[in-house]
Amino acid sequence: MSKRPKFQSPTGMHDILPEEQRYFKKVLDVCENIVDYHSFQRIDTPILENTELFSKGTGISTDVVQKQMFSLRTKGGDSLTLRPEFTPGIIRAYIENGMQILPQPIKLYSYGPVFRYEHPQAGRYRQFHQFNLEVIGEESPIIDAQIIQIFYNILQELKLKNLIVQINSIGDSQCRPYYKKLLVSYFKSREQSLCVDCRRRLRENPLRVLDCKEEKCQRIVSQAPQLIDHLCESCHRHFKGVLEFLDEIELPYQLNPYLVRGLDYYTKTVFEIFGENATKTEGEEPSVGNALVAGGRYDNLIKLLGGEDTKATGAAMGMERVIAALKLKGIKSSKSATSPIFLAQLGNLAKRKSLKLLEDFRKAKIQVAESFGRDSLKAQLKMADRVEAQYALILGQQEALDGTIIIRDMKTGKQETVKLEKTVKEMQRRLKK
Repeated sequence: MSKRPKFQSPTGMHDILPEEQRYFKKVLDVCENIVDYHSFQRIDTPILENTELFSKGTGISTDVVQKQMFSLRTKGGDSLTLRPEFTPGIIRAYIENGMQILPQPIKLYSYGPVFRYEHPQAGRYRQFHQFNLEVIGEESPIIDAQIIQIFYNILQELKLKNLIVQINSIGDSQCRPYYKKLLVSYFKSREQSLCVDCRRRLRENPLRVLDCKEEKCQRIVSQAPQLIDHLCESCHRHFKGVLEFLDEIELPYQLNPYLVRGLDYYTKTVFEIFGENATKTEGEEPSVGNALVAGGRYDNLIKLLGGEDTKATGAAMGMERVIAALKLKGIKSSKSATSPIFLAQLGNLAKRKSLKLLEDFRKAKIQVAESFGRDSLKAQLKMADRVEAQYALILGQQEALDGTIIIRDMKTGKQETVKLEKTVKEMQRRLKK
């Protein structure tokens, strides 16, 4: 039995090895190609932010803030938190850097790790990666529909089929207070049947009860009043507009009247996108834990964090979940880059001349593989076969002294000797054939 390594990755966190990196590259390339077309610009913010940014922005009553944040105190006494999501940090950057004076809307995307202290399980990590979109400075419902469309197109481009889009409107400060009263009245008579967390949520923010994953709470929620029946005229008009745009582009969706999302800043539109394997059994609704993409509108967040009254919407895609879905469907990762040329060198003088030759190839934008650690020609040619090189360049001690190099066609075995200084031009000519 092999000995367990002394040091291992922290619980709920994982290494992304080269083979796995190819999946990440495949997904990220598709994401960036599509959002570049839609004129999104990349923004990077610190992994650490002031803890108050999340307690105020994400919401003090949310599970993310109450249970899932990795926080620390600096030597100077500041409380900092590893970002559990992107949006508050991006809004902080928008306000701090005066981006409100730029032509609106601002369309931003971001990518990187986020951190949540969750119980590790399939599809849930304590460090994971998100691809995130924000459109700041536009209140039209077409933007909500476009965000959904972009992520839907990304998943389709990755060959994920039978996607399920669930959508709802959670209203705003005009219509939500009355609905909260209806919810409290409904849940109060059933409070003893709710889980411990939902009893707390009922006092702090009754909408959070709708987001509970406990089966006994979900049964009670299924009979609760629906916010969509109590929207004010403005929210109703906005939601109708979103659905009409989705209908126009023939993007299929399901209305989920109990979808609220787990973050306090959302207003009006909220949505989630599931993969085709999200359902556990026929007819059963997919669980939130299987959502590949989630997001919505947040019209009050910028003002809440000290900026001007600015409307915005956004969403995030879980990279690890999407990659798991790709693997489940047998969809391959991007192929590792292959080098058309392998440079084999024998002896110290040849190795020294190889460094200059490799730099010449780099400037010519021709990828060349090598294995400086192997001294035998047989071992190096075996490596050339492994990387599927078309040609092997053989620079031995004698060739290094003569200023020549041997070009070997790996398919036919034919060899030709050329001047060392003409190697790059000769290989450019051969590779163009």
